[in-house]
Amino acid sequence: MDLAGKNVVYLGGFGGIGQKCVQELLQRQIKSLAIFDLVENADALAEWKNKNPNTDIFYQKVDITQKSNIEAAYKETAQRLGHFDVVVNGSGLMNDRLVELTIQINLLGVINSTLTALEYMDKAKGGRGGLIVNISSVAGLQPTALMAIYSAAKSGVTTFTRAMANPIYYAHSGVGFITICPGFTDTGLLEDIGNKTTFTYETPMLAMFNKVKRQKPEDCASNLVRAIETAKNGAVLMLETGETQEVDMPDMWKPQFEN
Repeated sequence: MDLAGKNVVYLGGFGGIGQKCVQELLQRQIKSLAIFDLVENADALAEWKNKNPNTDIFYQKVDITQKSNIEAAYKETAQRLGHFDVVVNGSGLMNDRLVELTIQINLLGVINSTLTALEYMDKAKGGRGGLIVNISSVAGLQPTALMAIYSAAKSGVTTFTRAMANPIYYAHSGVGFITICPGFTDTGLLEDIGNKTTFTYETPMLAMFNKVKRQKPEDCASNLVRAIETAKNGAVLMLETGETQEVDMPDMWKPQFEN
């Protein structure tokens, strides 16, 4: 997808990876950018507006745990922009001590945002099609025992997004889906991990966790935006240590049909 002249909605745009992605997107001469987030970063927003006067950049306050918030934000954005071409679901929380909130933000919020966005993007409903990008994690590719709740939520994101990319849905709606699975990225999400693990007792896993090589958020962002431009519907992409690798997701079960 050529991003020039496109309308983009970014959920979690003031986060660690989110801010770097916004900067990458703005280099593509996009037409408009709506940033959905719980708390506004007024300084970052002012800087982006100042440096990109030809792009309509605005903030929508959204509590991703509240479906009504999500619906209201999309409605206002659609009224302002007319349509949107790309949605990035990038809100995230890594804290297994907050079980319900971890599921609400990382999984249920992504589902609600996706289904709401489809109401405006679906060609069968008068939309123009487009692309929805859901940010999962390497913890959504395989079990991550140290953060079992987070891993479960991100695994849900991966499976949900792959299901939404079904060719039958794509032919109907014209909306493609890709799953982004970042590896360890040097953002606030990884801070104070010892107080965010599933269990309070110490395990050797924490020491191993702290030794894992991390990538810079700007490298992750660069590869993420490149994926928006080049990836095909249904792609699952692992963004690890500055590299992008398409993940082959094998079919583990094939239904047996009656004659």
